[in-house]
Amino acid sequence: MKPLRKVAVLWAAAVAVATTAAWPAFAHHSFAMFDHDHQIRLKGTVKIFQWTNPHVYILLAAMQPSGVPPKNYTIECASPGILDRVGWKWNMIKVGDTITTIIAPLRSGQPGGLLKEVTLADGRSFGNGPAAGRASIH
Repeated sequence: MKPLRKVAVLWAAAVAVATTAAWPAFAHHSFAMFDHDHQIRLKGTVKIFQWTNPHVYILLAAMQPSGVPPKNYTIECASPGILDRVGWKWNMIKVGDTITTIIAPLRSGQPGGLLKEVTLADGRSFGNGPAAGRASIH
């Protein structure tokens, strides 16, 4: 095999392997299950704050109209590394804290969604990193 052709074949093989290896990451990070066009605001009490890979999660007991018990929402956030880069700290949200969130709700109608923005009790607000996008309501 000629040296130039050998390099071309090896290059093509390397690109094929890299593309195939990256495919699960692209599939994992789809946001198609969330309705980004109909964001909602939720205020409630943190029941669980889980700072783990691959995603940080918040279980929020969201306040409902008067007389209705709170509804638990599972809120997906970015990875700890991404959140750290946009200013989050692993201990800034604690169980029992009252927070306000803006989420893109699940298209299925289940109580959950993708975090767009969180506002802590002290008034500080944080986004969810560039991939999740910004809150479109305030």
